[in-house]
Amino acid sequence: MYPFTYHQPENARKAATVAGKLEDAKFLAGGMTLLPTMKQRLASPANLVDLAKCDDLRGIEVAARSVTIGAMTRHVDVANSKELQEAIPALADLAGMIGDPAVRNRGTIGGSLANNDPAADYPAAALALGATIVTNKRKIEAEQYFTGLFETALEDGEVITKVVFPIPAKAGYEKFRNPASRYAIVGVFVAKKGSEVRVAVTGAGSSGVFRATKIEAALTAKFSSKSLEGVKMPAEGLNSDIHADAEYRAHLITVMAKRATDKAK
Repeated sequence: MYPFTYHQPENARKAATVAGKLEDAKFLAGGMTLLPTMKQRLASPANLVDLAKCDDLRGIEVAARSVTIGAMTRHVDVANSKELQEAIPALADLAGMIGDPAVRNRGTIGGSLANNDPAADYPAAALALGATIVTNKRKIEAEQYFTGLFETALEDGEVITKVVFPIPAKAGYEKFRNPASRYAIVGVFVAKKGSEVRVAVTGAGSSGVFRATKIEAALTAKFSSKSLEGVKMPAEGLNSDIHADAEYRAHLITVMAKRATDKAK
C-alpha cells in the first residue's frame, strides 16, 4: 500500500469541502473495494476522506410513494429494515444476498453504487426501479448514472448522499451467484409499476448493468414467468470468463428473470 493522508470529517458537507480542496482524493465508505485495491497497489489515492462519522448519510425513510436510503447505510441495515421489507421487499431481499456477513456489516449502498462493479447487485435495483442518485451537487436518474464498467456520472469531489427508490407494485430479484465471492454471475431485477415493467441485468453485460428490453416486452404483455417461455437473450455484448461464457450467461438471464418474476411481490 502506498502512503496517503487520512481525513475523517463529521458530516457530508464537510466531507465534500475537504475533498474539494485536496488533490487526488477518494471517498472511503465501507472500504470493501477500495482498501483491497490499495493493498494490491492497484489504486494509490493521495488522500482518503473517510465517511464513517457522517451520520447524516445514514438511515432509511419510507414515504407514500418512495423509499430514501442514506448513502452510508450498510447492507445489513437495508436487509433488516422492517419498513423496507414492507415497502420494497425485493430490495431488502437483494441486500441480504450481498457477500457474506462481514461484507454486509461493512459495505454500504452508496459505496456500491459509486464503485459500480459490473457484478454488483444494487445497480440492477437502481436501474429497474428507476431510482434517483442524489449527490451533494445534483440529482441523477439511474438511466444517466451508470456509464460503463466501474464508471458513473459522478464528478471529482462529488459524493452520493442518498438514493431515492420509487415504490413499485411488484418487484423481485434473483441471481446466479459466484460460490466464492457471492457476486452475481448473472443477476436480474424485475419491477412492475402501473403498466410499465422494467428489467435490469447485472453481472452479464460487458459494459455493466443494462435493461433487458426483450424480457420487458414479454412481461408487459403479461406479468408471469410463463410469458418468458421461449424468450432467448442474445449472447452478443455479454461477458465470457472462467465462470461462464456469453452463451451461458444469455441463458441464465432468462432463467433468473423467470425466478425473479415468480418471487415478485
